[in-house]
This record gives sequence, C-alpha cells and structure tokens, in this order.
Amino acid sequence: MSTETKPEAELKKRVEGVAETLHNQFTFLRRDRLAFAGVVIVAVFVFLGLLGPALAPHDPIEHTVRDDAGSMLRLSEPTGAAPFGTTAYGKDVLSQFLAGAQPTFIVGLFGGIGTGALGFLVGLVSGYYGGWVDEVLMRLTDLTFSLPFTPMALLLLTFVTPSVWLMTVIIVAFLWKMPARVVRSEVLSVRERTFVKSARASGASDLRTMLYHVAPNVLPIGFLYTAYGIAWAIAAQASLAFLGFGDPTVTSWGRMLRQVFESGNMRVAWWWVLPPALGIAAITTSVFLIGRAYEEVINPEIQTEQ
Repeated sequence: MSTETKPEAELKKRVEGVAETLHNQFTFLRRDRLAFAGVVIVAVFVFLGLLGPALAPHDPIEHTVRDDAGSMLRLSEPTGAAPFGTTAYGKDVLSQFLAGAQPTFIVGLFGGIGTGALGFLVGLVSGYYGGWVDEVLMRLTDLTFSLPFTPMALLLLTFVTPSVWLMTVIIVAFLWKMPARVVRSEVLSVRERTFVKSARASGASDLRTMLYHVAPNVLPIGFLYTAYGIAWAIAAQASLAFLGFGDPTVTSWGRMLRQVFESGNMRVAWWWVLPPALGIAAITTSVFLIGRAYEEVINPEIQTEQ
C-alpha cells in the first residue's frame, strides 16, 4: 500500500468502526422497550428543536387568532382554526409549543454537553493527578455543592438580561459537580490497574497516559452523566423561565407555563397547560430511561439486585 492510500484506509477503517458502534448501540437500545421509546421521543424532540419555529403556523408572539367576525379568540378550546386552542391573550398555543421547543432544545443540548464535559475533565484530572490538584478541585466541587442552584441562578439573573445562552452558562457552572465526583471515583480505581502502570513504566507522559489509557475506561460514565445533564438542564431552564427569569424575547415551554399561571387560568385552560408540561415531562423522562438502560451496563450490580 502506498503512503498516499494509508490515510484513506485509516479514515475508512475509523468510519466503519463508528458505524459499527452506532449500529451496536441502536441494537442494544431496541432490546430495551422503555429505552427505545425514550430514543423515539428524543428524536421527535430534536426534530422540533431544529424545525419547530419553521413548522409553527403563526408567529407565537405577534400573531393573534381571530374569528370570522374579526374578534380576538381568548381562551378558546382546540378548534380547527387553533388545534391546540388559544391563550388568554389570543395567541395560538400550537405555534407557541412548536417555537418553544427550540430554546428548550438549545439549553438541554449545550447545557447537558457542557455539564458532562466539564465534570468529566475535572473528575479525570483530579482523580489521575491526586495530591494538591485533587485537593483544590474537590474543594471547588464542595463549594459548588454548598451553593443552591435556584437561589444563586436567580441572584445572577437579577443583574443581567436573561438569554438562552446565558442560562446555559449558568446551568453548566452549577451542575458539573455530580459528574465530576463520579468520574473522579472511577479514575481512582482505573489508575491503579496494571495497564496504566505499564504505560507509565514504558515512559508515557502523564497527559498521554491520562488521555489514552485512563479516559477511555471512564468515558461510559461521562456519557451517562452527560445524558442526565441534558435532563437536568431542561428542568432547570423550565424552572427559571416559570419563575419569570427566562429570556423575555423568546417563547419557551417554561415561559408558557409562567404565562398561564400569571393569567390565573392554570386550572381552567388545560389546552394551554398540557402541551408545555407534557413536553418537559416527556423529554426529561426519556433521557432518564435511556440513561437507566446504560447504567445497568456500567453497573451490573443493578441487574443483580432486581
């Protein structure tokens, strides 16, 4: 094989490896009905997160639904003109639900990935190096545990204009602590194994040993807590929006619940409450169902206890 074809062969081998891994993961999830149902719901959520605003029949904020006589339809139950009904302000609930999926998707995706990635790095470095590095990072983790998320997030958002991306940063800054603790515990075990000690004895640097020999063995736990981080981020974003600290320029599922609560129709307008409430509950539950399936693989003792 010539030197020019080696990179192509290597790339093809890696692509085939990734495809095989994805196929194996898909086959694994299909065997677990609850986890596979979670995958389907997550796929629908991703679709709405990407295309929801484009699919919305009307502008969720500017458009007002009116009857044939031109009168505003306030608190109208689902009809042909408004399949999900209207709000107390005459807005189309279906359009708000579809458009509201996008900020929820953004915060959930980037908040979850950020939470998992930051927690993984902190746990990996802390567990591998130990000593004063471990002491500093774990005391920082303890400090994060001592600061309650909701009051601190509300305090920070009081002094700035809330936005989807700012909320994502705040969520990552407070929720990375759990994956950091779990990954560190696993790294403390992995670093004492024979293959890690052999890598050190052969002259491999700390960075290479940590990234090539330790990190791959704790990566499944990192993925698991990244999935949980997505659910945590979505729930946190909805809570902040419900408390009135969401992005005022966009429609989100949490903001929809805030508006129906403020209007005093929480117990009356079920068509206004159910879409965002079910959306939040469905996506967070789905993520946990998928995570639960992988948790049984990572921790076989769970299966034994059942």
